[in-house]
Amino acid sequence: MTVPVPAPRPIVIAIGDNPTPIWGMTVAERLRRLAAARKLPLAGDADAAGALLVNLAFAFDPAWVPYLVARPGTVVTRGGVPVLAHILDAADRARVAAAMEANGPLEPGTLTVIPAEAEDGIFNEALRKRERPFAERLEPASVPAIERASYTGAYKGVTDLLTKYLWPEWALWITRLCARAGISPNQVTALGSVLCIVATVAFWYGWFWSGLAVGLLFMVLDTVDGKLARCTITSSALGNAWDHGVDLIHPPFWWWAWATGCAAYGRPLDHDIFVAVIAAMLFGYVAQRLIEGAFIARFAMHIHVWERFDSRFRLITARRNPNMVLLFALLLVGRPDWGIVAVAMWTMLSLLVHLIRLFQAMAVARRGQRIVSWLA
Repeated sequence: MTVPVPAPRPIVIAIGDNPTPIWGMTVAERLRRLAAARKLPLAGDADAAGALLVNLAFAFDPAWVPYLVARPGTVVTRGGVPVLAHILDAADRARVAAAMEANGPLEPGTLTVIPAEAEDGIFNEALRKRERPFAERLEPASVPAIERASYTGAYKGVTDLLTKYLWPEWALWITRLCARAGISPNQVTALGSVLCIVATVAFWYGWFWSGLAVGLLFMVLDTVDGKLARCTITSSALGNAWDHGVDLIHPPFWWWAWATGCAAYGRPLDHDIFVAVIAAMLFGYVAQRLIEGAFIARFAMHIHVWERFDSRFRLITARRNPNMVLLFALLLVGRPDWGIVAVAMWTMLSLLVHLIRLFQAMAVARRGQRIVSWLA
């Protein structure tokens, strides 16, 4: 049996130089991290076969790298000037490199040219969104705008309402501060983990307002660590597992602590109601995660990006942040007990919605129709 030989990975070749820093690092260091993250060799060998030419006069969205790696013979331009190019032919490579060095337009040829200004975007499955990756000239005056574009590009397109509408400006400011100070994403995750535990203890003793304040800071940092890792190209297997592990494990403990703390607050739950609430939340939380996993296993994409309804429902589905909105709203009227009951009910309703959507997708697939994301 013939074993297929994988296509060679292009060598990343930097063209030019640029002293302007971005996210606390030089553009050359940023390129080194991008290449390492994609396991691409970084070299200056202009004669090597298969090259990803990178114009250091520009900063660009990391999403362009895997996109171009899969498309030999493609050039991304900005204002006609080549920014990145995956080139196989030596003559084309010399032509593109010359245009980069001269800061001039690329002469017409057989290469596929993609203007970064074009309205057409690409679908980023990892971040669940259709995006138009940025590619901008990197100068001191353009750094704030480029960092904002980089930060925005690291944001998931389909997420909850707090992460999408309330956190962004706070998290951007903190992300910039951490990048300038050399604080790593894992250090942010470590601080967030401590705050998560403190919030759990506060809920357990009925100190709901203190717990919400600490929990709010933790939830913002929970956004910052991922954005910091993506913007500074410092993602790691440990950090990813740690961050996602905390995200996965802590919500049931928060709900249990809140339900217990209602007694200390003066609004105890009846024993039967307490048991029903905890059972509903634990079952609903686990079952909903299993449904999401089943959808990914069956259709190779997240359930939240199937149709427009699913993306909109993700804004309010019974995950941690929307649940915290319910708890906050009912705590305002002095009824944390009503809040946790509302969370349990919303968890079960959200579970039902996801179960129906899974069955609907399976029915569509059985009719021979392909399940694709509305964002693709």
